[in-house]
Amino acid sequence: MASMPQSVPSLRERVSEEEWAVREDLAAAYRLVALYGWDDLIFTHLSARIPGPDHHFLINPYTHMFEEITASSLVKIDVEGRKVDDTPAPVNAAGFTIHSAVHMSRGDAMAVLHLHTPHGQAVSAMKDGLLPHTQSAMIAHHDVAYHDYEGIATNLEERERLVADLGTKNSMLLRNHGTLTLGSSVAQGFMRMYFLERACEAQVMMLTAGRDGLNEPPAGVADVVRDQVSGTEMAMAVEKLAWPALRRKLDRIDPSYKQ
Repeated sequence: MASMPQSVPSLRERVSEEEWAVREDLAAAYRLVALYGWDDLIFTHLSARIPGPDHHFLINPYTHMFEEITASSLVKIDVEGRKVDDTPAPVNAAGFTIHSAVHMSRGDAMAVLHLHTPHGQAVSAMKDGLLPHTQSAMIAHHDVAYHDYEGIATNLEERERLVADLGTKNSMLLRNHGTLTLGSSVAQGFMRMYFLERACEAQVMMLTAGRDGLNEPPAGVADVVRDQVSGTEMAMAVEKLAWPALRRKLDRIDPSYKQ
């Protein structure tokens, strides 16, 4: 029987408090992605910037399922995806191509999440993209950009085009590929992904009725929802209410992500 990846010695006493806090949050996000069934084996990535002037980031070791990620197992890399610390854990530098583009072009992109869920891929392949027909979609719709598929993201030249398409938006449908969100914190990036993925799942289900069978929401209501979720109250609800609740959920299931 195959064994779990070898445990990594705790880094808690070897890194700053600020870095450790980011490590715990990012490890929690990996575990939550697995918990919600959004993972894709060891593929796709969630990344987070470490506070400070060095432009260092955290990403998953390319050997672990998302349910195995811990705060100490996350690998510190530079903007080119090269390992900063001496660790045997491999990383997928090519997988950081998309993330590095967003991190370096957007000072507010402290966390970048990219997924390949079936629902996200399905909506990314739909001509009309995300439809503002459900509450979840209305929460996400106004903040979604689109980027055409160019193949597996190993071409560094694609970064400029991706950044141009993203603009000032905080979520993106990578056409025929998947979903992407960013945030000024791991919590914010995760909650944007939650609403985007929830909206995509609902859209795939509602389209079983056919486009002609959909109830069109009243004119202007999507703008009302946009304004309702764009203020400080929503941001506070994410950071102070929803994210701590999600962390407590993980603590009850398996607190080892904090190791």
